[in-house]
Amino acid sequence: MPTQQSFIPLSDGNTIPQIGLGVWQASQEQAANAVYVAIESGYRHIDTASVYKNEEGVGQGIKQAGISREELFVTTKIWNTDQGFDKATAALDASLERLQLSYVDLLLIHWPFPKMDLYLETWKALIAAQAQGKVRSIGVSNFNLEHLQRLIDETGVTPVLNQVELHPFWQQNALQQTHKTLGIETEAWSPLGQGKALNHPTLNAIAEKHGKSSAQVIIRWHVQQGRIVIPKSVTPSRIQENFNVFDFALDADDLVNIAAIDNGGRLGPDPLEFPE
Repeated sequence: MPTQQSFIPLSDGNTIPQIGLGVWQASQEQAANAVYVAIESGYRHIDTASVYKNEEGVGQGIKQAGISREELFVTTKIWNTDQGFDKATAALDASLERLQLSYVDLLLIHWPFPKMDLYLETWKALIAAQAQGKVRSIGVSNFNLEHLQRLIDETGVTPVLNQVELHPFWQQNALQQTHKTLGIETEAWSPLGQGKALNHPTLNAIAEKHGKSSAQVIIRWHVQQGRIVIPKSVTPSRIQENFNVFDFALDADDLVNIAAIDNGGRLGPDPLEFPE
């Protein structure tokens, strides 16, 4: 029997499964297999993007799993070169075709790309797509406060979530507080620190204490703090392990010890500078 997971309510009235499968850097075939295994293991949330070049594989995995569309939450993203109203609209249509879906549950602007300064027009395209029923919820990825505030001020529509790099080395407490103030959920990409956090002695000790892996401890940490989390794996045993985090809880000491790991160690690009 698949593990029962938790859901996070979004500000637009929809809900999102708290743990999803990330498929960054997965090939079409790997994505198809990973999505199938994940759905069989109880996942109901899949996170892809046009720039990952595996949306067809994701769609194939969904089809092979054979569950009803309504049970599944699928996210994709608008890439930098597709920003602007018309380009973003066309990019979404292309993503839907590759995924073989009539709608996605969540569409994100992948990066603000402030130097190009088209993220506001792109956001208006997402608002229109939501009104047309092509998208259930709309949000952003890698946005800072200034970017978020501009979208809200100019359109009156607040993103339901912001997907950002967040892991034990880069905990983004100030941004998370900003999200709470604005009614935006926090979703963590690279939640395991690109695997670099798995051998940290503090996390290893907590894992041993609970009889779990370091990855499970980190994912449980995200879950207990109310974040949405999308660990990536193409290995069936790890996909299953990453989802099996609902049968234990971290205690107050664990949370204090994990908080102390934060060292400002961003691993991905700075949204203000990416892409150069």
